[in-house]
Amino acid sequence: MGFVAYLGNRAGRLALSLVAVSIITFGLLQLAPGNFADIQRVTSGATSIAGTGTETMLAETQARYGEDTPVTEQYLTFMQGVVTWDMGPSYRYAGRAVEDIISSAFPVSATLAVLAVMLALLIAIPAGVYAALRQNSKSDHTTMFMVTLGHALPNYLIAAFLIIVFTAYLGWFPSSGWNTLDHIVLPVIALSLGPAAVLARYVRSSMLETLREEYVTAALAKGGPYRTVILRHALRNSLIPLVTVVGPLLAALMTGTVFVEALFRIPGLGFYAATAAASRDMPLLMGTVLFFALIIMVVNLLVDLTYGFLDPRIRAEGGWGRSQPRKVSTQQTA
Repeated sequence: MGFVAYLGNRAGRLALSLVAVSIITFGLLQLAPGNFADIQRVTSGATSIAGTGTETMLAETQARYGEDTPVTEQYLTFMQGVVTWDMGPSYRYAGRAVEDIISSAFPVSATLAVLAVMLALLIAIPAGVYAALRQNSKSDHTTMFMVTLGHALPNYLIAAFLIIVFTAYLGWFPSSGWNTLDHIVLPVIALSLGPAAVLARYVRSSMLETLREEYVTAALAKGGPYRTVILRHALRNSLIPLVTVVGPLLAALMTGTVFVEALFRIPGLGFYAATAAASRDMPLLMGTVLFFALIIMVVNLLVDLTYGFLDPRIRAEGGWGRSQPRKVSTQQTA
């Protein structure tokens, strides 16, 4: 099987996975008690930005997702809109189409995730190297304890702690918004501590393995400067495994910022997904969930392709890079 056939096979599996995610999400929304109209009437429109005119907002969507329309037809109508990038109006955000909300919110979540990964790397690389160079010492145990603590605490709990300390008590940073650099600091820190702990453990483990390699021992035995050997040889090769970790981690951050964006009221995909779930905004919630799933699947596909390009053995196992056996002529064998 060639590369094109392999890519087509993976694309087909990706499409089937998205269909499965859409069916499960739509089914769960149908099983959930209440709908957007019921919540609006009970809360007197409190879950809507407009706050009034609930019946007027719903009239726009009745032609597309009417209460009398069969559930199967509603699902097929929405999926047709997904394919044509026309998912219709949002229930909660009157006058805004779902695809427009996703287009405007995704760059915010992507920026937040990229900055969080960059900060996580700035924390993880020095911490991992420091712990590896002092293996089994108090410094090593202390560093690993701190990174494990950061990994154990959920990001929304870290975000709440940062708001209490740096906003309510010290007043250094705002607790909501996405307009200036001051608004970025706290959410980026809240999102980066967990990934920093994971990456630090990867760096430490990889660094310890590299330090035992013969070329590092030989370089030190030849009298090479300790710092030069560590930074130029050991550290450079130790960071290679991070390439395969950062990709999925970035995708996880892009799709896992729901609570942090909701706490800081950042207009990203996570914030809109949280508000859509609270108000039973079916088109917006379906759109954000499918977009989250698409990001994760595409990044995983890119990581698998990267594995294959870096390691021919993986290409052979995947069936898209198996080299053909070389033909030997009878004259050469004679």
